Amino acid sequence: MATGKIKKDDMVRVITGRDKGKDGKVLKINRKDGTLLVEGINMVTKHTKANARDKSGGIIHQEGPIDASNVMLLYKGSPTRVGFKMDGDKKVRFAKKTGDTID
Repeated sequence: MATGKIKKDDMVRVITGRDKGKDGKVLKINRKDGTLLVEGINMVTKHTKANARDKSGGIIHQEGPIDASNVMLLYKGSPTRVGFKMDGDKKVRFAKKTGDTID
């Protein structure tokens, strides 16, 4: 996933796995592993101990990483594949479904 087809703050839809069909906003990207953190997707339970920063320990629920190949970018409410094209001297993303430039 070194090409950067999905960026932070993009809306994506999960296309496979336990959360198939759910939408969410990309919170964080790990390009090395090819994984994403998506808001409200792949929720995991973590047991934490009390420490100086967090006085009360306990069970917290947080997003777990999901592979980038398991999500599709949402453009105007529908999932689409992403391509790249040159707009003058600038490389831009475009939605393959409609042909519109994304950014």
